[in-house]
Amino acid sequence: MSEPKEVCVDASLAVKWVVKESYDEEAAALLEKWRIDKVELIAPAFFEVEVDSIIRKKVVSRKTLTASEGDIAFELLQHLSIKILNLPNQRQRAWELAKELDLPTIYDATYLALSFLRGCEFWTADEKLYNSVKNKLPFVKWLGEYKIDE
Repeated sequence: MSEPKEVCVDASLAVKWVVKESYDEEAAALLEKWRIDKVELIAPAFFEVEVDSIIRKKVVSRKTLTASEGDIAFELLQHLSIKILNLPNQRQRAWELAKELDLPTIYDATYLALSFLRGCEFWTADEKLYNSVKNKLPFVKWLGEYKIDE
């Protein structure tokens, strides 16, 4: 039996599965496609904390979600099936990628490193990140380019 296909997802994409905002319909369609195709979603160890922080920021700082909407988003995110991985050499590869790509933080580089080490696509809703790496890392995909009719 072959291993299931994997896709690495970041927090910017995951939030769109539970919050109404730009590209949320594309995010939902992509998640459904992965479910049907039995694609295993993976993310680095800090993923859950990052997602939860984004939700809290939307409640407290940006006021784009009410407290109860934040609670609902948090609950929905807990039910997503995302495998958390911390691979040998992941930290080192993230550091190298951050230097090679001139990334200011290790967070994004860690998603990239995980995808690189697992040989899978990395999907993000972060257009700025995508634009900064797309010419060097063809495995990086931006939600904004996903077509629902695919």
